[in-house]
Amino acid sequence: MCKVLQVGQRSYYQWKSQSVSQRKQRVLLVKEKITSIYFDSKQRYGSPRMTAELASLGNKISRVTVAKYMNQLGLRSKLSKKFKITTNSKHKYLIVPNVFNREFSVIEPSKVWVSDITYIRVKEGFIYLTTVLDLYDRKIIG
Repeated sequence: MCKVLQVGQRSYYQWKSQSVSQRKQRVLLVKEKITSIYFDSKQRYGSPRMTAELASLGNKISRVTVAKYMNQLGLRSKLSKKFKITTNSKHKYLIVPNVFNREFSVIEPSKVWVSDITYIRVKEGFIYLTTVLDLYDRKIIG
């Protein structure tokens, strides 16, 4: 008989006949609950909060064990920073007058352009996106 994947026949059937122990079943169940709670909490729970959540669901497990399971699953809490206001409206700099007066109908091309800037969060940080729009034909210029 030929060996597929270099595994002997006896070893294969011995492995196949093994049943999963109750301890391994419990560990798998706890890991599934940890994963579920982790994604339900928007990936913000670390091991202390996760332990408290599991305790409220009736699972008695130590924080160290939860931390070990989270590490094995590759789950880390994402810290969210407190919102910080960065706009200072009480400055003494020049304020440009509004000559546009919210009149959006334009009769000539390339006379009125509007622009906006936004940022997109990516893994490495932020990407900034700016658009320039000609109000005459509503097409993006750049």
